[in-house]
Amino acid sequence: MVKRTTTKNRSGFSKYLVSILLFLLFETVAITLWLTKNNLFYLLNFSYIGCCLSLGTALFTAGKRYARHFVQLAVGCYMLLYLGVFSRENMQIEGFWYYLFLSTFEAATIHYAVAKIFGPLLFGRGWCGYACWTAMVLDFLPYKQPQKPRKEKLGILRYVMFLLSLALVSALFLMQVTHLEKIMFWMFLAGNAFYYLSGITLALIFKDNRAFCKYLCPVTVFLKPMSYFSLLRVHCDERKCVHCGKCLQVCPMNVEVNKETRKRKNGTECILCYECTKSCPKKALH
Repeated sequence: MVKRTTTKNRSGFSKYLVSILLFLLFETVAITLWLTKNNLFYLLNFSYIGCCLSLGTALFTAGKRYARHFVQLAVGCYMLLYLGVFSRENMQIEGFWYYLFLSTFEAATIHYAVAKIFGPLLFGRGWCGYACWTAMVLDFLPYKQPQKPRKEKLGILRYVMFLLSLALVSALFLMQVTHLEKIMFWMFLAGNAFYYLSGITLALIFKDNRAFCKYLCPVTVFLKPMSYFSLLRVHCDERKCVHCGKCLQVCPMNVEVNKETRKRKNGTECILCYECTKSCPKKALH
């Protein structure tokens, strides 16, 4: 009886291992930045985000359908409203270029380094699935499953947006424009308004909540290369797979999840929503 209880406890612990590791990872980042930057904000900031992510993944593991939306709202609203609007920090890609050109490892540069440049080596496109404040809104639209085939050629637009953002901030620096910090704040507000408007428009046109992520979002230029090597990813036991296609139908990012190889079609687009694992009748995905 004692042995059975011990085995059950170990099974319960391993089930929540990802949540525990996420919490420890963000606590490590929080404490490191707090001590190196001598700023309590970083301890509170990354501790809060780590708690939200670990709690959300634990709720998901427990089978709570609202788990991912909880994390999206908790992290997305915090970054959009508190960091962006109230603290007047441009957390969009233009803010990253701004601090990078200032040679300052603060705000957006730290955010991009942790969530979008090096972080994807561990958790892939997890940012897109659990923390992006643009997708936070788009995921409440009615087209959770893409209704039309993906327009692969339109993906070039994300690279155009990426270069335009770089060119815009570069021009501001080259022209030695004054009051840059104030300009960056208004660019943050205008950029978010454009993202929401274009995201909703694209979703309605293509009947796909995530059309913005696939075609227009410039941040994916950073996310995609590192996501290829992601430690955390959806695995497929091809011996169990019966190729029913249910996983392909529910995937919001058109990932070929019924293949185990990292070279599977749209493999670097996976946002770790795990809708595919819930739809698989043979439990071939995990």
